[in-house]
Amino acid sequence: MAAPAERSVLTEAARDRGRAADVLAAGALGGCAAWALISAAAGGGRPEGVLLAVLAVASGYVCGRICGSLVPVATATAMALVGLAGAVASSQGAFGAAVTVATPPGDAGAVTALLVLAAGAACCAASAARRPRTRSALWVLALVIAGVAILLGSVVGFLATLGVLLCSLAAARTRRRAVALAGFALLTAVVVGTGWAVAEQALPEGLSASLEGQLTQHRVRLWQDAAALAKEHPLLGVGPDRFGDLSAAAAQSPVNDGKPHSAPLQQAAEQGAVGVALLGAVYGGLLFALGRSRCSTPVVLTAGAALTALAALASVGNALSFTSVTAGAGLLAGLATARPAVAPPPAAPAVWQDTVGPTRA
Repeated sequence: MAAPAERSVLTEAARDRGRAADVLAAGALGGCAAWALISAAAGGGRPEGVLLAVLAVASGYVCGRICGSLVPVATATAMALVGLAGAVASSQGAFGAAVTVATPPGDAGAVTALLVLAAGAACCAASAARRPRTRSALWVLALVIAGVAILLGSVVGFLATLGVLLCSLAAARTRRRAVALAGFALLTAVVVGTGWAVAEQALPEGLSASLEGQLTQHRVRLWQDAAALAKEHPLLGVGPDRFGDLSAAAAQSPVNDGKPHSAPLQQAAEQGAVGVALLGAVYGGLLFALGRSRCSTPVVLTAGAALTALAALASVGNALSFTSVTAGAGLLAGLATARPAVAPPPAAPAVWQDTVGPTRA
């Protein structure tokens, strides 16, 4: 067993790494807010939407860190139930008006994203629960969320929630979280790169036609307009929330929400290359914070899988346009990076705390 002095040094080193991850994530969020103001001042855009999204992520992250250090399992379970209720209410529009304020009824992107976050929260709670009955009930809740996705007609939501569930089950036997998190980052990069290639018509004809059939021609035209605007204004972009004013495809749509339905392409068109880099830095900063988290590896990788699924959805849809989704993403990341309020004795570590990390005796 390690000496007390050695354990103290290792614990302090782990805290320093955790602080570095927090600083990186906070810096990326602050950079997004500052650059939105700069881009808006240069192009005459409207930065309020970006600022609201940044505030939602930061608020959710802080709440997740606080609640995760006190009642992590209960908070994650509550998040799963609220996310499920919000998805159902948003898809039907018949009840839950208070929940659907930030997610208008009938918006498939918001519904799918809420289901993914709810499944991720349920799986995090299951991975951290001490009692077998509680753990089993939470796994059942995750399966129910996947089943609700089918009932709501969201095949993508079903596949995404099922993927999060399978990743969570596999994470129970995974010890090297860094490799898995790097795989999540690579998967996100592939999805973003594929979307950009579709917009640039750089894929083989057969593959391009197949993807266009799945994405719809209207969405592909929106992406092409976003790519064209990004080329014309590579550094500052045209200004936040100005895509709908300048896109011919958006103007021809009977329902113009002013979004290209791709977060990276929207950032490139409205805030230029710097905006895209900052968006990627936020996602990378969250993964880095997860890698340095003192929570158990199953909890960390489950949250990483859910955030990666959300990033993939945001790359081909407008999921990040809703405050409930961005706040939920921040809350889940905060829960998975929270530190215990009181350090447990070495012989009986808390389940939510990693027993394989640097604090192990």
